[in-house]
Amino acid sequence: MALEKPYKDIPGTTVFDSDMARLGYHVNQFCMTLMRPENRERFLADERAYLDEWPMSEEQKQAVIDRDYNKLLKLGANVYYFAKLFSTDKISFAQGAALM
Repeated sequence: MALEKPYKDIPGTTVFDSDMARLGYHVNQFCMTLMRPENRERFLADERAYLDEWPMSEEQKQAVIDRDYNKLLKLGANVYYFAKLFSTDKISFAQGAALM
């Protein structure tokens, strides 16, 4: 039996629940690697090659490359994880959130 989700249809809102956590697991794990300076350097040197090391969907990889944060949310990324991407791009959390 599927879990009932009364919050599923809140306009303009993506709720990060267990299903979204599973969907975004690899993109969120990728984001955590950006905490290490050497990984940030590798990522910035060749984003596509670095992303191809992760079993993310093509749509997730493209959203990272495009810095399409709203799409990342819909594809299971959590803002607190992809905030590492903000930092990698040298923008504050507030600036990154404003872009959304």
